[in-house]
Amino acid sequence: MNSCRELLIDHAECFAIQVLKMQNICMNKKIFSWALYDWANSVFYTTVMAGFFPIFFKKYWSSEDSVILSTERLGWVLAISGFMLAILAPTLGVISDKRRGKKKLLFATMLMGVICTMGLYFVPVGGWATAAFLYGTGLFMASASVVFNDAMLPSVCDEKDYGFVSSLGYSLGYLGGGVLFAVNVVMYLKPELFGISDGAQAVKISFLTVGVWWFVFTLPLMKNVPEPETQLSKKSVKDLTLETFQELKSTFLDIFRNSNRNLFYFVVGYWFYIDGVYTVMSMAVDFGMALGFESSDLIKALLITQFVGFPSSYLFGVLSRKVSSQYLILFCLGIYFVTIIAASQMTEAWHFYGLATIIGLSQGGVQALSRSLFAQLAPPHKSGEYFGFFNMLGKFASVLGPVLVALFARYTQDSRQTILSLLILIVIGSYFLFKVKLNPKS
Repeated sequence: MNSCRELLIDHAECFAIQVLKMQNICMNKKIFSWALYDWANSVFYTTVMAGFFPIFFKKYWSSEDSVILSTERLGWVLAISGFMLAILAPTLGVISDKRRGKKKLLFATMLMGVICTMGLYFVPVGGWATAAFLYGTGLFMASASVVFNDAMLPSVCDEKDYGFVSSLGYSLGYLGGGVLFAVNVVMYLKPELFGISDGAQAVKISFLTVGVWWFVFTLPLMKNVPEPETQLSKKSVKDLTLETFQELKSTFLDIFRNSNRNLFYFVVGYWFYIDGVYTVMSMAVDFGMALGFESSDLIKALLITQFVGFPSSYLFGVLSRKVSSQYLILFCLGIYFVTIIAASQMTEAWHFYGLATIIGLSQGGVQALSRSLFAQLAPPHKSGEYFGFFNMLGKFASVLGPVLVALFARYTQDSRQTILSLLILIVIGSYFLFKVKLNPKS
């Protein structure tokens, strides 16, 4: 009896120590300011990418066209944006390393993303081409800024805290994105409360609020997070760009050589599974509209995803201290597999609500733990270069998902079959991730 009591006391003390340590990490100004960038830029992915842009693109900017054609167009916009980032991410990563320019490049890409997002306010009815250009460019800039933010993770905390700090960022992202999105949804559903003429005008104003939010909450990072220490180079941007291809070749060989099989398996697995995850995120509303659901129901479901994702991301960060990040990611991918099959059978709005809740439980875990797992595997002194390569592969893969959706939409003319195509990516990604062999602490 006494031994059981002592064991319980020991576990309680260990738990209390862990809670206090996590609290200290959260109170660290540098770490919190870094994590706050997820709070800042997540509003683009919630209000714009996942929420209002697919609705407005179908009903406002492509109102004269069929739902299948607008789905195909949206798929190609996402694919082109992802392809451009895939081409440029390694160059941006190397330049940020050699010029100590991670913060400057983050600020520059953030600012361009803000301008493009706010520019959507001025696009008239039927202007799908202009809207697609601004959205694609804004998505490129948002994703590029994340490359530089991710590359700063090894410089803001110790390796043992990567999982928790990365999950802290994603949890703040879900909360921040959800807070602004909730306000934007109320503006859309009840525009008269804000003195706005109608829902369409409310959506356009929402694009402005995203730009302001994104800009303002980036400032703490610019003030409190120091530029990571790296070896300076006085070479010109042109020379650095040429050098990038040599370093990219070296990075490629380093990752894919036989002595580094774990990094190889992880990168290939990530390449496939994150494609399926991001395609679900970016086209869920478009898919629901193609099935005939009301836009208001889809928007409410997205809100559920955001607010479920907030505590879920944080919880996965806590669990990553006790359970391998690899197994936690595999668990989340299993949830995605079941959810995609269930989504193809949806007939009622409440089905969408239920699936949104399930996705919210796993989405943040996949993103945060993938980022921290890669940070554990990559050399810290080449974080920009490796994260550039990491994002290049991820973005090349994010080309495949939207292309699959676009092609299935054109040739099957069946929205339910388009979503099932993503199972291929989840299965292949899970297979390669399962092959990764990590140390117990990972």
